[in-house]
Amino acid sequence: MNLFCVGLSHHTANVETRERFSGHAETDCILRGAGCTEALLLTTCNRVEVYGAAAARVPTEEIIRCLARQIDQQLCQDASAFYRYEDAECVQHLFRVTCGLDSMVVGETEIFGQAKKAYESARASGAAGPYLHRLFQRAFRAAKQVRTHTDITRGSVSVGSVAVDLAEKIFGHLSGRKVLVLGAGETSERTARALVSRGVSDLRVSNRSMDRAAELARLVAGRAICFDEWPEQCREIDILITSTSSEAPLLTPENLAPMLRDRIDRPVFIIDIAVPRDVDPSVNEMEGVYLYDIDSLQSVAQQSLALRRQQIAAAEAIIAEHVVDFWESGTARRRADSTHSAMSESPLRVTEL
Repeated sequence: MNLFCVGLSHHTANVETRERFSGHAETDCILRGAGCTEALLLTTCNRVEVYGAAAARVPTEEIIRCLARQIDQQLCQDASAFYRYEDAECVQHLFRVTCGLDSMVVGETEIFGQAKKAYESARASGAAGPYLHRLFQRAFRAAKQVRTHTDITRGSVSVGSVAVDLAEKIFGHLSGRKVLVLGAGETSERTARALVSRGVSDLRVSNRSMDRAAELARLVAGRAICFDEWPEQCREIDILITSTSSEAPLLTPENLAPMLRDRIDRPVFIIDIAVPRDVDPSVNEMEGVYLYDIDSLQSVAQQSLALRRQQIAAAEAIIAEHVVDFWESGTARRRADSTHSAMSESPLRVTEL
Protein backbone atom coordinates (compact mmCIF):
# COMPACT_ATOMS: atom_id res chain seq x y z
CA MET A 1 0.00 0.00 0.00
CA ASN A 2 1.44 3.37 -1.05
CA LEU A 3 1.12 6.04 1.66
CA PHE A 4 1.58 9.59 0.38
CA CYS A 5 0.94 13.29 0.88
CA VAL A 6 0.48 15.83 -1.93
CA GLY A 7 0.02 19.48 -1.07
CA LEU A 8 1.15 23.08 -1.06
CA SER A 9 1.75 25.45 1.83
CA HIS A 10 3.11 28.86 2.78
CA HIS A 11 6.58 27.37 2.16
CA THR A 12 5.89 26.84 -1.54
CA ALA A 13 3.03 29.14 -2.54
CA ASN A 14 1.79 32.63 -1.76
CA VAL A 15 -1.70 33.31 -0.45
CA GLU A 16 -3.03 34.07 -3.94
CA THR A 17 -2.07 30.57 -5.11
CA ARG A 18 -3.22 28.84 -1.92
CA GLU A 19 -6.68 30.37 -2.05
CA ARG A 20 -7.20 29.02 -5.58
CA PHE A 21 -7.05 25.49 -4.24
CA SER A 22 -8.74 26.09 -0.88
CA GLY A 23 -12.21 24.71 -0.26
CA HIS A 24 -12.90 23.27 -3.70
CA ALA A 25 -12.36 19.51 -3.29
CA GLU A 26 -13.93 16.84 -1.14
CA THR A 27 -12.49 13.50 -0.13
CA ASP A 28 -15.04 11.50 -2.09
CA CYS A 29 -13.90 13.33 -5.23
CA ILE A 30 -10.31 12.32 -4.49
CA LEU A 31 -11.33 8.72 -3.83
CA ARG A 32 -13.22 8.47 -7.12
CA GLY A 33 -11.15 10.74 -9.33
CA ALA A 34 -7.66 9.74 -8.25
CA GLY A 35 -8.22 6.10 -7.36
CA CYS A 36 -7.17 6.26 -3.71
CA THR A 37 -8.20 3.51 -1.32
CA GLU A 38 -8.25 6.04 1.53
CA ALA A 39 -8.02 9.83 1.47
CA LEU A 40 -8.02 12.78 3.86
CA LEU A 41 -8.07 16.48 2.98
CA LEU A 42 -6.39 18.94 5.34
CA THR A 43 -7.11 22.60 4.53
CA THR A 44 -5.99 25.54 6.65
CA CYS A 45 -5.06 29.17 6.00
CA ASN A 46 -1.50 28.07 5.29
CA ARG A 47 -1.82 24.69 3.57
CA VAL A 48 -3.91 22.43 1.35
CA GLU A 49 -2.82 18.79 1.66
CA VAL A 50 -4.16 15.41 0.62
CA TYR A 51 -3.07 12.34 2.58
CA GLY A 52 -3.84 9.11 0.79
CA ALA A 53 -3.32 5.36 0.70
CA ALA A 54 -3.52 3.48 -2.59
CA ALA A 55 -2.67 0.04 -3.94
CA ALA A 56 -0.66 1.66 -6.75
CA ARG A 57 1.09 4.99 -7.06
CA VAL A 58 -1.37 7.81 -7.75
CA PRO A 59 0.13 10.51 -10.04
CA THR A 60 0.51 13.90 -8.40
CA GLU A 61 -1.29 15.48 -11.35
CA GLU A 62 -4.43 13.46 -10.54
CA ILE A 63 -4.53 14.87 -7.01
CA ILE A 64 -4.00 18.42 -8.26
CA ARG A 65 -6.78 17.94 -10.81
CA CYS A 66 -9.17 16.93 -8.02
CA LEU A 67 -8.21 19.97 -5.96
CA ALA A 68 -8.72 22.26 -8.94
CA ARG A 69 -11.92 20.64 -10.19
CA GLN A 70 -14.12 23.69 -9.64
CA ILE A 71 -11.67 26.29 -10.98
CA ASP A 72 -9.46 27.08 -13.95
CA GLN A 73 -8.12 23.76 -15.17
CA GLN A 74 -5.00 25.48 -16.49
CA LEU A 75 -3.79 25.60 -12.92
CA CYS A 76 -3.17 21.87 -13.22
CA GLN A 77 -0.48 22.53 -15.80
CA ASP A 78 1.81 24.13 -13.24
CA ALA A 79 2.51 21.80 -10.35
CA SER A 80 5.67 23.59 -9.21
CA ALA A 81 4.06 24.79 -5.97
CA PHE A 82 3.06 21.27 -4.94
CA TYR A 83 5.22 18.86 -2.97
CA ARG A 84 4.92 15.12 -2.52
CA TYR A 85 6.02 12.85 0.32
CA GLU A 86 5.75 9.08 0.29
CA ASP A 87 5.83 6.35 2.92
CA ALA A 88 8.25 7.20 5.78
CA GLU A 89 8.74 10.78 4.51
CA CYS A 90 4.95 11.20 4.47
CA VAL A 91 4.81 9.99 8.08
CA GLN A 92 7.53 12.42 9.15
CA HIS A 93 5.87 15.32 7.35
CA LEU A 94 2.48 14.73 8.98
CA PHE A 95 4.05 14.42 12.43
CA ARG A 96 5.87 17.73 11.92
CA VAL A 97 2.63 19.35 10.72
CA THR A 98 0.54 18.22 13.70
CA CYS A 99 3.32 19.25 16.10
CA GLY A 100 3.35 22.77 14.64
CA LEU A 101 6.91 22.54 13.31
CA ASP A 102 5.86 23.09 9.70
CA SER A 103 3.61 26.05 10.50
CA MET A 104 4.20 29.68 9.63
CA VAL A 105 4.13 30.31 13.39
CA VAL A 106 6.37 27.49 14.59
CA GLY A 107 4.86 25.79 17.62
CA GLU A 108 1.29 26.98 17.01
CA THR A 109 -1.36 24.68 18.41
CA GLU A 110 -4.28 25.48 16.08
CA ILE A 111 -3.06 22.97 13.50
CA PHE A 112 -3.54 20.12 15.97
CA GLY A 113 -7.26 20.83 16.23
CA GLN A 114 -7.55 21.39 12.49
CA ALA A 115 -5.89 18.02 11.78
CA LYS A 116 -8.21 16.29 14.25
CA LYS A 117 -11.28 17.80 12.58
CA ALA A 118 -10.03 16.73 9.15
CA TYR A 119 -9.42 13.20 10.45
CA GLU A 120 -12.82 12.97 12.16
CA SER A 121 -14.55 14.20 8.99
CA ALA A 122 -12.73 11.64 6.83
CA ARG A 123 -13.50 8.83 9.28
CA ALA A 124 -17.17 9.78 9.47
CA SER A 125 -17.50 9.76 5.67
CA GLY A 126 -15.65 6.45 5.36
CA ALA A 127 -12.82 8.05 3.35
CA ALA A 128 -10.21 7.28 6.01
CA GLY A 129 -9.71 3.60 6.78
CA PRO A 130 -7.22 1.56 8.82
CA TYR A 131 -4.06 2.98 7.21
CA LEU A 132 -4.88 6.64 7.79
CA HIS A 133 -6.43 5.80 11.15
CA ARG A 134 -3.12 4.40 12.44
CA LEU A 135 -1.15 7.25 10.85
CA PHE A 136 -3.19 10.07 12.34
CA GLN A 137 -3.60 8.49 15.75
CA ARG A 138 0.18 8.22 16.03
CA ALA A 139 0.54 11.81 14.76
CA PHE A 140 -1.72 13.02 17.58
CA ARG A 141 0.30 11.04 20.12
CA ALA A 142 3.52 12.60 18.84
CA ALA A 143 2.04 16.10 18.98
CA LYS A 144 0.87 15.66 22.57
CA GLN A 145 4.30 14.40 23.61
CA VAL A 146 6.03 17.36 21.97
CA ARG A 147 3.71 19.81 23.71
CA THR A 148 4.21 18.06 27.06
CA HIS A 149 7.99 17.66 26.98
CA THR A 150 9.14 20.85 25.20
CA ASP A 151 8.49 24.59 25.41
CA ILE A 152 7.83 24.86 21.68
CA THR A 153 4.47 26.55 22.32
CA ARG A 154 5.95 29.38 24.39
CA GLY A 155 5.47 32.89 22.97
CA SER A 156 3.26 33.95 20.07
CA VAL A 157 2.14 30.59 18.76
CA SER A 158 -0.99 31.29 16.72
CA VAL A 159 -1.78 33.27 13.63
CA GLY A 160 -4.13 35.38 15.73
CA SER A 161 -1.50 36.28 18.30
CA VAL A 162 0.98 37.20 15.57
CA ALA A 163 -1.69 39.41 13.98
CA VAL A 164 -2.04 41.20 17.31
CA ASP A 165 1.76 41.52 17.52
CA LEU A 166 1.66 43.29 14.17
CA ALA A 167 -1.12 45.62 15.34
CA GLU A 168 0.93 46.45 18.41
CA LYS A 169 3.98 47.24 16.29
CA ILE A 170 1.87 49.64 14.24
CA PHE A 171 0.05 51.41 17.08
CA GLY A 172 2.30 50.85 20.06
CA HIS A 173 -0.07 50.29 22.98
CA LEU A 174 -3.48 48.98 21.90
CA SER A 175 -5.41 50.32 24.88
CA GLY A 176 -7.87 52.93 23.65
CA ARG A 177 -8.03 51.45 20.16
CA LYS A 178 -11.34 50.34 18.68
CA VAL A 179 -11.12 46.90 17.10
CA LEU A 180 -13.57 44.84 15.05
CA VAL A 181 -13.03 41.09 14.69
CA LEU A 182 -14.93 39.70 11.73
CA GLY A 183 -15.60 35.99 12.15
CA ALA A 184 -16.25 33.92 15.27
CA GLY A 185 -14.33 30.68 14.67
CA GLU A 186 -11.37 29.29 16.57
CA THR A 187 -8.86 31.65 14.94
CA SER A 188 -11.07 34.66 15.69
CA GLU A 189 -11.45 33.59 19.31
CA ARG A 190 -7.69 33.29 19.77
CA THR A 191 -7.25 36.67 18.13
CA ALA A 192 -9.88 38.29 20.34
CA ARG A 193 -8.32 36.86 23.50
CA ALA A 194 -4.89 38.11 22.41
CA LEU A 195 -6.33 41.59 21.81
CA VAL A 196 -7.87 41.70 25.28
CA SER A 197 -4.58 40.55 26.84
CA ARG A 198 -2.86 43.55 25.17
CA GLY A 199 -5.29 46.05 26.68
CA VAL A 200 -8.06 46.39 24.09
CA SER A 201 -11.28 47.31 25.87
CA ASP A 202 -13.42 48.36 22.88
CA LEU A 203 -13.70 45.05 21.05
CA ARG A 204 -16.50 44.33 18.59
CA VAL A 205 -17.34 40.94 17.05
CA SER A 206 -19.41 40.25 13.96
CA ASN A 207 -20.33 36.94 12.36
CA ARG A 208 -22.99 35.55 10.02
CA SER A 209 -24.37 33.64 12.97
CA MET A 210 -25.39 36.26 15.53
CA ASP A 211 -25.46 33.61 18.25
CA ARG A 212 -21.80 32.75 17.69
CA ALA A 213 -20.87 36.43 17.57
CA ALA A 214 -22.71 37.02 20.85
CA GLU A 215 -21.02 34.03 22.50
CA LEU A 216 -17.53 35.17 21.50
CA ALA A 217 -18.31 38.74 22.55
CA ARG A 218 -19.43 37.42 25.92
CA LEU A 219 -16.19 35.44 26.37
CA VAL A 220 -14.02 38.51 25.79
CA ALA A 221 -16.31 41.16 27.30
CA GLY A 222 -16.86 42.64 23.85
CA ARG A 223 -19.86 43.76 21.83
CA ALA A 224 -21.65 41.70 19.17
CA ILE A 225 -22.45 43.42 15.88
CA CYS A 226 -25.05 42.18 13.38
CA PHE A 227 -23.36 40.92 10.24
CA ASP A 228 -25.34 43.31 8.03
CA GLU A 229 -24.05 46.22 10.08
CA TRP A 230 -20.33 45.47 10.29
CA PRO A 231 -19.33 47.65 7.28
CA GLU A 232 -20.70 50.71 9.11
CA GLN A 233 -18.22 49.99 11.91
CA CYS A 234 -15.42 50.98 9.53
CA ARG A 235 -16.39 54.60 10.16
CA GLU A 236 -15.25 54.26 13.79
CA ILE A 237 -12.76 51.45 14.27
CA ASP A 238 -8.98 51.70 14.15
CA ILE A 239 -8.28 48.03 13.41
CA LEU A 240 -10.19 45.39 11.47
CA ILE A 241 -9.06 41.78 11.81
CA THR A 242 -10.98 39.43 9.57
CA SER A 243 -11.08 35.64 9.46
CA THR A 244 -14.23 34.22 7.86
CA SER A 245 -14.90 31.31 5.52
CA SER A 246 -16.33 33.51 2.75
CA GLU A 247 -15.52 32.36 -0.78
CA ALA A 248 -15.64 35.95 -2.11
CA PRO A 249 -14.12 39.20 -0.75
CA LEU A 250 -16.32 40.91 1.83
CA LEU A 251 -14.48 44.22 1.72
CA THR A 252 -13.83 45.98 -1.58
CA PRO A 253 -12.88 49.53 -2.59
CA GLU A 254 -16.51 50.10 -3.59
CA ASN A 255 -18.05 49.34 -0.20
CA LEU A 256 -15.18 50.77 1.85
CA ALA A 257 -14.89 54.13 0.11
CA PRO A 258 -18.08 55.67 1.65
CA MET A 259 -16.82 54.77 5.13
CA LEU A 260 -13.48 56.52 4.62
CA ARG A 261 -15.02 59.92 3.91
CA ASP A 262 -15.64 60.39 7.63
CA ARG A 263 -12.10 59.32 8.60
CA ILE A 264 -10.04 62.42 7.89
CA ASP A 265 -6.46 61.83 9.08
CA ARG A 266 -7.53 58.57 10.75
CA PRO A 267 -6.03 55.60 8.92
CA VAL A 268 -7.62 52.17 9.24
CA PHE A 269 -5.42 49.09 9.60
CA ILE A 270 -6.79 45.84 8.22
CA ILE A 271 -5.29 42.43 8.96
CA ASP A 272 -6.83 39.74 6.75
CA ILE A 273 -5.96 36.25 8.04
CA ALA A 274 -8.58 34.43 5.98
CA VAL A 275 -7.89 32.05 3.07
CA PRO A 276 -9.53 32.68 0.66
CA ARG A 277 -8.97 36.33 1.54
CA ASP A 278 -11.85 38.43 2.91
CA VAL A 279 -10.44 41.71 1.62
CA ASP A 280 -9.82 42.61 -2.01
CA PRO A 281 -6.05 43.29 -2.34
CA SER A 282 -6.78 46.54 -4.23
CA VAL A 283 -8.09 47.99 -0.95
CA ASN A 284 -4.44 48.54 -0.01
CA GLU A 285 -4.17 51.16 -2.78
CA MET A 286 -6.77 53.38 -1.10
CA GLU A 287 -5.56 56.44 0.78
CA GLY A 288 -5.62 55.96 4.53
CA VAL A 289 -5.84 52.16 4.36
CA TYR A 290 -3.08 49.77 5.37
CA LEU A 291 -3.81 46.15 4.51
CA TYR A 292 -1.85 43.10 5.67
CA ASP A 293 -2.67 39.54 4.65
CA ILE A 294 -1.63 36.17 6.07
CA ASP A 295 1.70 36.25 4.19
CA SER A 296 2.52 39.63 5.74
CA LEU A 297 2.62 38.00 9.16
CA GLN A 298 5.60 35.78 8.29
CA SER A 299 8.26 38.35 9.17
CA VAL A 300 6.62 38.95 12.54
CA ALA A 301 6.43 35.20 13.15
CA GLN A 302 10.12 34.76 12.32
CA GLN A 303 11.09 37.09 15.17
CA SER A 304 9.35 34.92 17.76
CA LEU A 305 10.89 31.81 16.19
CA ALA A 306 14.36 32.75 17.49
CA LEU A 307 13.09 32.30 21.05
CA ARG A 308 12.15 28.66 20.41
CA ARG A 309 15.00 27.30 18.27
CA GLN A 310 16.38 25.11 21.06
CA GLN A 311 12.95 23.58 21.58
CA ILE A 312 12.65 22.74 17.89
CA ALA A 313 15.60 20.35 18.14
CA ALA A 314 13.98 18.57 21.09
CA ALA A 315 10.68 18.32 19.21
CA GLU A 316 12.40 16.94 16.10
CA ALA A 317 14.05 14.22 18.20
CA ILE A 318 10.68 13.12 19.60
CA ILE A 319 9.18 13.05 16.11
CA ALA A 320 12.09 10.97 14.76
CA GLU A 321 11.48 8.31 17.41
CA HIS A 322 7.78 8.15 16.56
CA VAL A 323 8.50 7.92 12.82
CA VAL A 324 10.91 5.00 13.25
CA ASP A 325 8.61 3.14 15.63
CA PHE A 326 5.54 3.71 13.45
CA TRP A 327 7.21 2.68 10.22
CA GLU A 328 9.04 -0.34 11.64
CA SER A 329 5.94 -1.64 13.43
CA GLY A 330 3.96 -1.18 10.23
CA THR A 331 6.60 -3.03 8.22
CA ALA A 332 6.53 -5.92 10.67
CA ARG A 333 2.74 -6.02 10.48
CA ARG A 334 2.81 -6.05 6.68
CA ARG A 335 5.34 -8.91 6.68
CA ALA A 336 3.23 -10.89 9.14
CA ASP A 337 0.13 -10.33 7.02
CA SER A 338 2.02 -11.41 3.90
CA THR A 339 3.32 -14.58 5.58
CA HIS A 340 -0.12 -15.45 6.89
CA SER A 341 -1.62 -14.90 3.46
CA ALA A 342 0.99 -17.14 1.82
CA MET A 343 0.38 -19.92 4.33
CA SER A 344 -3.35 -19.65 3.83
CA GLU A 345 -2.96 -20.05 0.10
CA SER A 346 -0.61 -23.08 0.35
CA PRO A 347 -2.27 -26.48 -0.27
CA LEU A 348 -2.81 -28.57 2.83
CA ARG A 349 -0.73 -31.68 3.24
CA VAL A 350 -2.38 -34.67 4.90
CA THR A 351 -0.02 -36.99 6.73
CA GLU A 352 -1.17 -40.55 6.94
CA LEU A 353 -0.78 -42.17 10.33
